[in-house]
Amino acid sequence: MSDEQIHRAAANESPYPPPRAVLDAVAAASTRINRYPEAYPTALAEAIAAHHGVPVDHVAVGAGGAGLIQQMLHLVARGRRRGEALFAWRSFEGYPLIAEGMGVPVRRVPLRGHHHDLDAMAKAVRRRTKLIFLCSPNNPTGTAIGQADLDRFLDRVPRRVFVVLDEVYRDFATDPATADGLASLPRHPNLVVLRSFSKSYGLAGLRVGYAIGHPGPVAGLRAVTMPFLVPEVAQAAAIAALAAEPEYAARRRALAAERERVTRALVAAGMPVPPSEGNFVWLPLGERSAGFAAACAAQGLLVHGFPGEGVRVTIGTPQSNDLLLQVAGTGEFVRS
Repeated sequence: MSDEQIHRAAANESPYPPPRAVLDAVAAASTRINRYPEAYPTALAEAIAAHHGVPVDHVAVGAGGAGLIQQMLHLVARGRRRGEALFAWRSFEGYPLIAEGMGVPVRRVPLRGHHHDLDAMAKAVRRRTKLIFLCSPNNPTGTAIGQADLDRFLDRVPRRVFVVLDEVYRDFATDPATADGLASLPRHPNLVVLRSFSKSYGLAGLRVGYAIGHPGPVAGLRAVTMPFLVPEVAQAAAIAALAAEPEYAARRRALAAERERVTRALVAAGMPVPPSEGNFVWLPLGERSAGFAAACAAQGLLVHGFPGEGVRVTIGTPQSNDLLLQVAGTGEFVRS
């Protein structure tokens, strides 16, 4: 099977190429790649601040969401006794991988019905806990934390503990009850909201992300940012993407409509599908997960299987999504 026949639905990437304005900005910036970029991407930080209506000292820019996760972990790894990181599980695979690679102890709190168990997470906080990751919409289950639930949780967490609300998929959410970390930020100085240009802006290959928080934690993030971290080409693309917001908003609406179509069809086929607010769906197939992923691959659809747990499938073009429905429609993977 040739590359042209492969449908990539494993990494939650955008199926759309960048808009013309973004490509033009990349082309213009590429003529200067013989020069170093700014030591810190000030112009991009200013554009992000203006986009969200926050002061620029509330914004830290990094190398994608994963880069900022590493920087947050760096802050809690310092000192004679390292703090621990707490997060739900299953959630973003990068949390334990990055933390353990940096020698930061981790603790996992099981999901409850594919959702964050915020009550259990609040009770799990102990003296050594310095950092909590919340992923909403959650990767890989797609479930989102509600605004009221988030605010109650933040009220219970000691202010000495940083809470990182990972919202890299929030732009795809259509449920009005989905929490918006920026709405909670004024009351919670220990909250840091994480966003990215990789997903809804389709710039995954350029690795640009950002955090919004109070000046204290943001200054800490900036202090551990490597100089020249974000290339000028990536900065130019991100700034142009913010300016092309109407076009991106239309793309998100199209993906959300496809997500709803796919979800309805999967449920009709007897597949268990939690409600997703991301650009993907989660099929909790348990021991059938590996077989389902293999069946998708045989049809040219690459998905992300979690053996023994489930399969995460990125919502892509209608043609790609129809391959998923074709495999699901066989009935082979429906529990009798």
